[in-house]
Amino acid sequence: MRLADDPEVSAFRAEFAAFLDARLPTEAEARERARSSAQVPPWARKWQRTLFDAGWLLPGQPPEFGGRNATLPQQLSHLEELAHRRIYHSFNPQGLGIVAASLITFGTEEQKKRWAVPVLRAEITAALGMSEPGAGSDLASLRTRAVLDGDHFTVNGQKVWTSGAHDADILLTFVRTDPDAPKHHGISALVIPTDTDGVVRRPFGSLAAPDDLDFNEVFFTDVRVPRENLIGPLDEGWRVANGSLGHERTLLWLSFAERLDDLIRDAPCQEEWYATLLMDAQALRLLGYRQLGPDRNPAEISVLKLLGSEAVQTAGLHALEAQGADALRHPTLTGPYHHMNAEDFIASWFERYARSFAGTIAGGTSEIQRNIVAERILGLPR
Repeated sequence: MRLADDPEVSAFRAEFAAFLDARLPTEAEARERARSSAQVPPWARKWQRTLFDAGWLLPGQPPEFGGRNATLPQQLSHLEELAHRRIYHSFNPQGLGIVAASLITFGTEEQKKRWAVPVLRAEITAALGMSEPGAGSDLASLRTRAVLDGDHFTVNGQKVWTSGAHDADILLTFVRTDPDAPKHHGISALVIPTDTDGVVRRPFGSLAAPDDLDFNEVFFTDVRVPRENLIGPLDEGWRVANGSLGHERTLLWLSFAERLDDLIRDAPCQEEWYATLLMDAQALRLLGYRQLGPDRNPAEISVLKLLGSEAVQTAGLHALEAQGADALRHPTLTGPYHHMNAEDFIASWFERYARSFAGTIAGGTSEIQRNIVAERILGLPR
């Protein structure tokens, strides 16, 4: 259940709210919109640096990484305050929440200074090179090859679904460095600058629209990458990959709770399924708040991810069907515009439903989450 904030958390939230009241960009300042998940407009870069410098970007981190060593309940209150005000945390979400977080966890001090801090300060942007044509959910099947030759790797292969790659400055890329090792071994993580010779990025449209250019194919042809760009030990990239996905999943449930709140606000409320939407939203928050306790089970994050992503998709489908042919009018807005938020969340009913499929795939598909729940919570055999 959700208990009332203790005085320390209440004071933390009040301080952050006062900061937002005083420093939030105006609608006129935030007129330019992001074109991809790694194309951050100048005003948004400035705003992210403002958050970083004040310790409000990632409060759970130490000050040198844009935080203030906040507790987990304080971090939750920070995200809730952003959500309440319809403020998108970062217009380079994978750079902030996955790439920089992974560099902080697994990188050397020099790597943190060279890449993590500039990403956090929005001086550069980052994308995540994981999925391949034959290795999506089964990341361990990746075939992009990196051969170590002296002080450089030579990389050849392909990635796909790489969000924002055509606008990103660096890619955190997972490659196979030992082809003879067992499936989950022999993988390494490299930071590859996107302007390196041999790197080709090809954006392509999404289900939402042909000109919705965020996804990319990325090709590597004899790309030379300095060994100093290796993140973590050689051949131990699987641990880095799991850490990267762990960063993505930890409070991911809260973003699904926000999407359910959006649907509660915008969807027709006279339908029977609307009651299920209300119950799903409440259940997700109650289960999420359990993760604040000392006895939390990390595997329960899969329950939250599964419930949240599928509840958003189900409610989105109901809302789409309730609108009939009008739901296919695109592009249009179906909710109130806020200059600090992303328009994806209030786009046409068609687009909102189409985008819900990303939630059941990114960060581990629903099938993967069900396997985790079965094995690690229910104790079923593999």
